[in-house]
Amino acid sequence: MKKAYVKSYGCQMNAYDAGRMADVLAAEGYSATESVEEADVVVLNTCHIREKAAEKVYSELGRLRVLKGERAESGQDTRIVVAGCVAQAEGREILSRAPAVDVVVGPQSYHRLPDLLRQSRETRVVDTEFPVEDKFDHLPARRNRGVTGFLTVQEGCDKFCAFCVVPYTRGAEVSRSVAAVVEEARRLVEGGVREITLIGQNVNAYHGEGPDGAPSTLGRLMDALSAVPGLARLRYTTSHPNDFADDLIRAHATNPLVMPYLHLPVQSGADRILQAMNRRHTGDDYRRLIARIREARPDIALSSDFIVGFPGETDADFADTMRLVSETGFAAAFSFKYSPRAGTPAAEREDAVPEAVKTERLAALQALLDAQRHAFNEAAVGTVTEILVEKTGRHPGQVAGKTPHLQAVQFDASPSTIGTLVPVRIVRSGSNSLFGEVLEGAAAAA
Repeated sequence: MKKAYVKSYGCQMNAYDAGRMADVLAAEGYSATESVEEADVVVLNTCHIREKAAEKVYSELGRLRVLKGERAESGQDTRIVVAGCVAQAEGREILSRAPAVDVVVGPQSYHRLPDLLRQSRETRVVDTEFPVEDKFDHLPARRNRGVTGFLTVQEGCDKFCAFCVVPYTRGAEVSRSVAAVVEEARRLVEGGVREITLIGQNVNAYHGEGPDGAPSTLGRLMDALSAVPGLARLRYTTSHPNDFADDLIRAHATNPLVMPYLHLPVQSGADRILQAMNRRHTGDDYRRLIARIREARPDIALSSDFIVGFPGETDADFADTMRLVSETGFAAAFSFKYSPRAGTPAAEREDAVPEAVKTERLAALQALLDAQRHAFNEAAVGTVTEILVEKTGRHPGQVAGKTPHLQAVQFDASPSTIGTLVPVRIVRSGSNSLFGEVLEGAAAAA
């Protein structure tokens, strides 16, 4: 049997896309492999968000070129595919710099992968168009891979933040219909998935066609998904503060499947920097929104993204960010030093912050965020919470899962509890996870 190796970089959307590419190849007779050395097709599903992302891909392609040559010496053919956002951004440049690559395909065209592979036997192929047809209409049925799963409901972004390449690599905002999302969710649950995370570059801008033919909202979509038998939990990521509608706040308050966890990037606490980033909200706008959400769901856990050292950021601007973090309190966060992305407005600026200053600011911010994360986890000790068991743990007799607040928990229980909700008392907080014990009789009931 032919074998395919799919390696994914970056965001949850890429993880979803990588799984769907594996599904596409499986329909063509390729079995998945974890060993790149035995793969007949190698797919690198790339991300363009992080610094030097393209160079890391080219470095990987250099190693694959050697592997392809070694396999060819023994009569084995290897097709190498570069997919995702670097493919979209670099296009034919990849073919010029990496002779071993056979196919370059953007994130909106990977449903065409089988045809592109066939074409590549005659000539090297690039497909980075934004097709008119919906790729989701052409994808095969999903193959489930666990208790939790991602489900793409929206792609693209119209916000054009000054630092971001997503509008250029993923295109304009588009949303799938409620019916299509519900049907895919139903298939996931029938295959054993209990928790679904709805994903999109700007997921709360969701506006897919509803049952009445009118555009729906993310809050109403989650109401529709709540009717799927067997679905236990709903999450969503990533959101923009400017698209947080009232009915999404209501969903957190009234829909029992919507988990009390929210990832809502703010990027900076300084209004001057937010304006330069083209974020179109202020620090106080963000504070007021968080206050409304917490009023509706007091126990909600917050996560966010921060960029330090954006061009022109002063000590006063950074102090504003630290103040916002201190006042808000986050259970988790992702923070990075600014690095330019070619083709974005911020990359044209000439007022770069010195690297040493960025490093110092990032260390200070991460120290504060880590302190808040540890405090949030410590506050869970002694409480009883439902854990969705996802897998066996690191040690014999142990299983692992997540709290409603997305905290990782390990505890002793039978593997038969995987896929069930188990009440657990948290007894200890570690550096990266919590430890608990099952309430007496609960594991047997599960």
